[in-house]
Amino acid sequence: MTTTNPLLDFTDLPRFDLIQPEHVKPAITQLLADGRALIDRLTGESTPATWADFAGALSEGLEPFGRAWGVVGHLHSVNDVPAWREAYNEMLPEVSRFYTELGQNLKLFDKYRALFKNEAFSRLTVEQQKIIENEIRDFRLGGAELPEDQKPRFQAIMEELSQLSAKFSENLLDATNAFAEVVTDEAVLAGLPDYAKDAAREVAQKAGVEGWKFTLHAPSYGPLMQYADNRELRARMYRAYATRAAEIDNGYSKPEWDNGPLMKRILELRAEDARMLGFANFAEVSLLPKMADTPEQVLAFLGDMAKKAKPFAEKDMAELLAFARDELGIADFQPWDAAYVSEKLLQARYAFSEQEVKQYFTEPKVVAGLFKVIESLFTVKVKEDKAPVWHEDVRFYRIETPAGDLVGQFYMDLYARETKRGGAWMDEARSRKRTAGGIQKPIAYLNCNFARPVGGKPATFTHDEVITLFHEAGHGLHHLLTRGEELGVSGIHGVEWEAVELPSQFMENYCWEWDVLQGMTAHVTTGEPLPRTLYDKMFAAKNFQSGMMTVRQLEFSIFDMRLHCEFDPNSASTVMDVIREVREEVAVLIPPEWHRFPNSFSHIFGGGYAAGYYSYKWAEVLSADAYAAFEEAGNPFDPVVGQRYLDEILSKGGSRPALENFKAFRGREPSPDALLRHSGMIAA
Repeated sequence: MTTTNPLLDFTDLPRFDLIQPEHVKPAITQLLADGRALIDRLTGESTPATWADFAGALSEGLEPFGRAWGVVGHLHSVNDVPAWREAYNEMLPEVSRFYTELGQNLKLFDKYRALFKNEAFSRLTVEQQKIIENEIRDFRLGGAELPEDQKPRFQAIMEELSQLSAKFSENLLDATNAFAEVVTDEAVLAGLPDYAKDAAREVAQKAGVEGWKFTLHAPSYGPLMQYADNRELRARMYRAYATRAAEIDNGYSKPEWDNGPLMKRILELRAEDARMLGFANFAEVSLLPKMADTPEQVLAFLGDMAKKAKPFAEKDMAELLAFARDELGIADFQPWDAAYVSEKLLQARYAFSEQEVKQYFTEPKVVAGLFKVIESLFTVKVKEDKAPVWHEDVRFYRIETPAGDLVGQFYMDLYARETKRGGAWMDEARSRKRTAGGIQKPIAYLNCNFARPVGGKPATFTHDEVITLFHEAGHGLHHLLTRGEELGVSGIHGVEWEAVELPSQFMENYCWEWDVLQGMTAHVTTGEPLPRTLYDKMFAAKNFQSGMMTVRQLEFSIFDMRLHCEFDPNSASTVMDVIREVREEVAVLIPPEWHRFPNSFSHIFGGGYAAGYYSYKWAEVLSADAYAAFEEAGNPFDPVVGQRYLDEILSKGGSRPALENFKAFRGREPSPDALLRHSGMIAA
């Protein structure tokens, strides 16, 4: 009797109740073979270069492979146990090789070009035309026009880059997991709120140790740095965090976790990739499918923002130093004091603390409040649903029209785990498309790393964590509310990188609306909603240190762009030299010499943001300007503006350029004025 591989079950939802690491190799091997056979058939002379016979058939035929590998990649991210890591890494080179072969296949390229030149092209749908144009561009970026004798080298580069990126993230996770600070004397924890101590005690109990155990994962590290009075404890934690996956001897790292050599090699390979494709640097390659035209244009935008923001950042820093000296007796201010002193200054200036606010953002109310915003904005209903899941923490939901028709579904995995990569992200499980039987509905993953419930009470979130949840939900809505009927431009597919962040950052604005917060808060003990007086203090503090936060993001963005357009990894200069030079220009809080931020900058070394980190800041311009349309209408849920936002931005996906989407919504080019106003850096 044969056993069906659950990874090959595409009838509906992924079979997370059945899928195991041993299913990966046979399933992916089979799907790769099926994909290659399909390509051989579709590139044959007997297959006409039409949408139905070629382009549509190729997209349809390769979708199962994309979905299966997406499940494998997802489980590698949320359940990074040794067996899943091994299964993922064993097949990663094969998958990278397949995609590189696909991008270099001249027969495929020729078919797309023939389809583009055919008089029937003009009769295709807008979506189909855009997909063909994108494919031709991507084939060029994939090395399809390289001489045959250069293609094996290009393929080798792509395979090695995928392996190095995965290894970068794994090293960072391993280093993060390796460190623990166990405290046995409660007096050392003075200043820490009860929730942080309770969580640390629970972690210690699970580890079989006495006292309180703190880790470098955000739910543990963040509160300690923000509230712990013990300066030596903060300094130890800061050094451990700042030297993760580095060559620094910090007492817990292993040499094989050092991401330094990986960064150098990644940059060498990206530069070689760019040269082979005829570009001056990798930044030019990265920008080709984005909204920005040149690295110089991006650096000019970032530089202009830095000039506007740095005076505010310097003022923020001067206030912080003065408060530390005059009120806390800290004359030799250090970076590990920054979060602590900032919290004390925030309390002194606005008479509230994040800890006080956190007690009102209980998980059930926050999630219900998020769903109410979605329902009010887009005239849909969000309901609980059932599905096989990868962990007991995961919940599943469906979005319906008022008539009860299914729009899409999503998983929500909110809590931090040692086997889950850090940060927060949205990913797709399935995309919307038209099939012979109707519309295939989209499915998304929403992942966060919040502290789980402790002591029988519901989990509570900081306001920043609430903003993170709304941010990822915005990505999810971009994927779920699309009206795209072709995979290549459905949801976030085909959307310029900068515009991918527009819907996510747009949703963050609702975390500051009083009418929204009233309905999504309930004190963890009393059940009372957030008081208006506390909200007023929060809003008054909204732009607290916004100058410092802005230049910090600009520091990362400029570093990323310079690294990929100016830096030579084979020169005497180092990655650390680049970040130091950038800090001299824009930063106001300079870390110690031993700080190794680049070694944990997974966005650009382990993710897809290389020469694209600036997109967060450009997307802030777009999202603030988009939200300003609701402000101008006098109603954050204005139905006319909301419908136009859905019609012109969310539903369009990648079917037309993002700038055209924005102009169709706003009636003009984007302006940075709303962002600067929202950030308190120009008058309202």
